[in-house]
Amino acid sequence: MTTKNHFKILFFGRLRDFSKNIKNEIPVSDEIKCVEDVILYLDTLNPHLGKELRKPFTLVSVNKNLVKTDFPIVGGEEVAFLPPVTGG
Repeated sequence: MTTKNHFKILFFGRLRDFSKNIKNEIPVSDEIKCVEDVILYLDTLNPHLGKELRKPFTLVSVNKNLVKTDFPIVGGEEVAFLPPVTGG
């Protein structure tokens, strides 16, 4: 269960392959104020993951709503990263 002191991270599709050693709950800190800060934090843990998360068509959702990287994080959220969608 996620508390206000943590937020939950989910990775979907091929992003999951880059995130195998990353815990799915991250403590809230003064350094993490928005989704972009989450990406910066994840980049310090795994630069390959950080590169994938910065790709132009990678989607981010907070509490199941698509958001931009300036969306605020306060604690208790579920932050999900989705790879670019392909189709044909």
